Amino acid sequence: MKNTHLTNTRFCNLELSDSILQGLSAAGFDFCTPIQDRALPLSLRGKDVAGQAQTGTGKTAAFLLATFQHLINDESEKIRNPRALILAPTRELAIQIHKDAVSLGKFLDVKMALIYGGIDYQKQLLTLKNAPDIIIGTPGRVIDFYRQQAFTLDHIQVTVMDEADRMFDLGFIKDIRYLLRRMPAPESRLNLLFSATLSYKVTELAYEHMYNPVLIRIETEEVTSKAISQRAYCPSNEQKLPLLVGLLQAFQPLRSIVFVNTKKSAENLNAYLNANGYRTSALSGDVPQEKRQRLLNDFQENRITLLIATDVAARGLHIPDVSHVFNYDLPQDVEDYVHRIGRTARFGAKGEAISFICEEYAYSMPDIEAYIGQKVPVEAISQELLAELKHPERSSVEHRKPTSSHRHSPNKPKARPRVRGNPQ
Repeated sequence: MKNTHLTNTRFCNLELSDSILQGLSAAGFDFCTPIQDRALPLSLRGKDVAGQAQTGTGKTAAFLLATFQHLINDESEKIRNPRALILAPTRELAIQIHKDAVSLGKFLDVKMALIYGGIDYQKQLLTLKNAPDIIIGTPGRVIDFYRQQAFTLDHIQVTVMDEADRMFDLGFIKDIRYLLRRMPAPESRLNLLFSATLSYKVTELAYEHMYNPVLIRIETEEVTSKAISQRAYCPSNEQKLPLLVGLLQAFQPLRSIVFVNTKKSAENLNAYLNANGYRTSALSGDVPQEKRQRLLNDFQENRITLLIATDVAARGLHIPDVSHVFNYDLPQDVEDYVHRIGRTARFGAKGEAISFICEEYAYSMPDIEAYIGQKVPVEAISQELLAELKHPERSSVEHRKPTSSHRHSPNKPKARPRVRGNPQ
């Protein structure tokens, strides 16, 4: 891990217990990132924090360390579990948080339960019956078990809301408030909220359900990381696929993600790339959870080197060494652009983000550039970049042109992308 993104503050100089420092050392962490440097001195002393920082800058460790230390500091004779609840908007993010918690807390006597929908209902119920100290999960499944009285919220000492802006996007805010209102009063617990963007709605949530929170913003003048080199091409629909293959041949990335807007586009692209010699898999929202985790594990362990994904993969994936992100389809939501390209250049590394301004989604780019506060350089398409393609067998892909993710009626105007709030 490169240290260009780190501060001069060492974890050993913070008010962290030896068992926590032991876990940090084993994980290879020595210096704090900016969000950790700003948030931990406050949260370790029991102060509520609402933090904003770019994706991949260590927010997860910031709230996990504070949670661990707060539970260690509790010297009550009658400790009743669960004592901490960590909420995440997606299954992938909940799984990643749990993985990080197990790593950083390996020397702690802390039991954790991972709760999310789509898999292992009875197994998850059993972990709750074992009285975990910390529950990590998605709001819907957590509420489901709560209503079954599988656990109580009466003794919660720490509440964490991760990717709070995404909670709003996915319609979870009523579920969040349902859970918060059944916990001890905000002043009786430590409340931590982290997000890549602190919109008006998110700060309103913070002030409503936290106790005099300190708002921390890291590098708010830049929505995207300087470590990400952004560029764009303007292909016709017929050029999109040859251009993508040509760029893959030119860059030969060891690990890359190609983002598309629809499941059908992901399936077609997967078939064409497989036919042209690439080890790929397609990840979309309706892929069963077990298969989704298997695909992500294959990607992390280089059994596949190119992941094709809809925006279900844009947030919550902490996969190292993704050198290139391709927006094969420009996103129709400006914030999704930021989170897509944030899959590269993580933890101090550098990365490339390449976008196709095609006929179908070109209207998104002006709004994206307005949101990120910069122009994305457009490069010319040389003939050398347009690869000769092998076509997949007809049975493996729908018999239609692969260049467009879906068709629009010529008489029906395209919807404009949503622009949410002020990126600052």
